[in-house]
Amino acid sequence: MTEETGGQERAAPAPAEERAASAMARADLIAALVFIVLGAAVLYGSWTMPRLEARRIHPLTVPGLVPGLLSAALIICGVVLAVRAARTPAQDGWRTLGAALVSQQAMRAGIVAVLALVYTLGLVGLLPFWGATALFVFAFILVFEIWLAEPRRTLMQSLPWAAGLAVFTAAAVTLVFERAFLVRLP
Repeated sequence: MTEETGGQERAAPAPAEERAASAMARADLIAALVFIVLGAAVLYGSWTMPRLEARRIHPLTVPGLVPGLLSAALIICGVVLAVRAARTPAQDGWRTLGAALVSQQAMRAGIVAVLALVYTLGLVGLLPFWGATALFVFAFILVFEIWLAEPRRTLMQSLPWAAGLAVFTAAAVTLVFERAFLVRLP
């Protein structure tokens, strides 16, 4: 099926592509609202930060300047995304978005978020940074190669690769941050 547009012929989008575009338009609208709220919260926080006038700090070096500028940019991008998403026709957009949120890809993204939260909120600080990083990389590889991969790999196939990559990644990240960037890690 083709449609005529200004003397040029192009293929009409398939129904699956239209559903995906509808769901994406609604997902963009939700993301835009989250970006606007997050940007406004950070902007408020950066505005209320101390300006250090008593210490004769130059106004362009105040602590809240860069977060304030970045949050303003985030708000602007959120508004642009919201306008674009609102103008995009999306028949059955909410229904297809709901179906996309319970898909295999959404489950994988949720597992990534859970692993990242366990790493940042649980392991870092409880263990030395290199140990937390090694454990995170090791668990991440095993989860995605043994449990969520198609076709799945066996534990004996993935274990050496996961252990080696975990040790290498932990050592490399720790050395780069401590030696090259001179950052003291937890």
